[in-house]
Amino acid sequence: MRASPYTAMLSSLTRLRGVLASLVVSERDGIAIDSHLQVGQEGDRVAALAASLYRKSRLSAKAAGLGRAAFMQLDADRGRICAAGQPARGSDLLLVVVAAPAANVGLIRVEMLKAVEALA
Repeated sequence: MRASPYTAMLSSLTRLRGVLASLVVSERDGIAIDSHLQVGQEGDRVAALAASLYRKSRLSAKAAGLGRAAFMQLDADRGRICAAGQPARGSDLLLVVVAAPAANVGLIRVEMLKAVEALA
């Protein structure tokens, strides 16, 4: 199996405590470009859901006059989905992380925002 340009970035994110999956996803169509998934994670479903949520939050922030949405987080009983992108730079790629409820979302957010710079 050949490594993609995103392999090192995704591997680094997946090593963070509590991270169950990390993916590079196309915001436009919700297709996973590359992913690192732990057993039991459904990458295709997560990719489609995260792309839809991120796109809607980005458009909502713009419509509300809040500017550009850089990070989106969905908290649920059994975990979190976080997404970050750089649409202002002409990229439709998103970085998506699925994390356990007890994961340090602050650390995940910092690492995601640093890593998303490589997507643009």
